[in-house]
Amino acid sequence: MVHGELWTLKELFVLPNEYIYWSVQIVMYPFMTGLVAGAFVLSSLYHVFGIEKLKDMARFALVFSFALLFAAPMPIVLHLQFPFRGINVFMTPHFTSAIAAFGIVFFTYGAIVASELWFLYRKHFVEVALRLREKQDKTMMEWFSYLIFCSLTLGVYDVSEESLHRDEKAIKFLAALGIPVACFLHGYAGFIFGSVKANALWMTPLMPVIFIMSAIVSGIALCMLTYIVTMEIRKFLAKRKRTTYGVYQTTDQIRSVEINVIQMTAKYLLYFMVFAISLEVLDLIFRGYTAVKSWDVLRSVIYGKDFTSIFILQYAIGNLIPLILLLTPGLTLRRTLLGVLLVLFGVFMMRWNVVIGGQAFSLTFAGYMHYHLPIVPHSMETFKEGLFGALSIFIMPFVLFYFISKIFPVFEYKEAH
Repeated sequence: MVHGELWTLKELFVLPNEYIYWSVQIVMYPFMTGLVAGAFVLSSLYHVFGIEKLKDMARFALVFSFALLFAAPMPIVLHLQFPFRGINVFMTPHFTSAIAAFGIVFFTYGAIVASELWFLYRKHFVEVALRLREKQDKTMMEWFSYLIFCSLTLGVYDVSEESLHRDEKAIKFLAALGIPVACFLHGYAGFIFGSVKANALWMTPLMPVIFIMSAIVSGIALCMLTYIVTMEIRKFLAKRKRTTYGVYQTTDQIRSVEINVIQMTAKYLLYFMVFAISLEVLDLIFRGYTAVKSWDVLRSVIYGKDFTSIFILQYAIGNLIPLILLLTPGLTLRRTLLGVLLVLFGVFMMRWNVVIGGQAFSLTFAGYMHYHLPIVPHSMETFKEGLFGALSIFIMPFVLFYFISKIFPVFEYKEAH
């Protein structure tokens, strides 16, 4: 059976060898890489531009960006018919194609994030390593932690004021360097679509810019969502006195920090949302104004076949309602939570409409194809390219974030007296 035949329905005149080859995993690919770039840009707002009110969110976003980094290439691996060949992109990178260049950009960005994390947490590594070294009768878990933190120090135990000042300079330099690299990491996904001359919907020079702006929006929204959920869990555990959170901070202190950080971050989310929406609307108006030869079939797809997914799900529910929720004075956590969820939904629908909608019309311009997402998997193919495969990719960074945060603590605690 041809790849894509399982979930493609054809209407009117479609060529026999035409199917929707790029399924939900190719939707998840730019969506996940966008989250990586957006989270890093959010962390850089403090490290580069010195916005003090975003200090807590910057640390949180940087660690979360590192967790997202491992999940970003997984949709491509699942989508490949021979996934073991995917390693060739990383082992033999070159600039002859956008996909091949991904290997260089991905490893460069990963090295920048890992280096910035090391400089940011170096003092923490040294303190934990020295504390475990002095402790007598260590348990097996403590010995394991000691080996990990000793290795992470890289043999550098100097935590003097001068040394920490040099660390801060290195963090600021890496954060500034990482912003264009992070944008390029995701912008090349838009470049891949925008450079496909055979597809009328994708062929636009605005595609990389639209992808970058919506990526920053989605990354900030996901960091806000995860931050709210994490802080609510902290409040619950502090109230129950089940962890040391109750010793260092009270529930009122946690709530105060949470709402202040969220309100400040929401302002920057709104700025980038306005830019992203403006670019998308500008692209739509430009297409209608120029009305090139392919505009007739594009108009039938945009205003006909995909009207609900574009104008109702993406623009109304994913853009307009979140703008109203976040712009209304007296922003609350519940309203913010609903708003960022809808923002993430809107960005996902934008990716869906680009990837799936771009394949919806036949190259004959006389027929259409419809994609039916496999819900219940009855084979490995329908699992990978279906609902459960997409959910597995989306859940993966949260699981990684839980374990990574054990090494890189995302919150600073007050010392107990």
